[in-house]
Amino acid sequence: MAAWLVVTATIPDREAFLACGYTARSAELLQAAGGRYVIRAPGAAVLEGDGQAGSGPGPSVVISEWPDRASALAFWNSPEYQAAKALRAGLAEIDVLLVGA
Repeated sequence: MAAWLVVTATIPDREAFLACGYTARSAELLQAAGGRYVIRAPGAAVLEGDGQAGSGPGPSVVISEWPDRASALAFWNSPEYQAAKALRAGLAEIDVLLVGA
């Protein structure tokens, strides 16, 4: 059964975030691990709750689909992805949910 990683991110300095190399590296690793992006979009409108919106534009939202929960977790916990995550350290406030079996 499919699973999804649902990411919301508040990114105060989008230029610095894009320049760090995280987006390209994480996309490469995600595709190699069998995931696919469903959506990657900045400026979500928060209709209820905190949503990390703050006073600026709404959070960025990234949803990726995986064949199953084990595939998503294997990607997330891989040493390669952990190294990619280090590229964005201090550049964004991130929340991640894993949904599905």
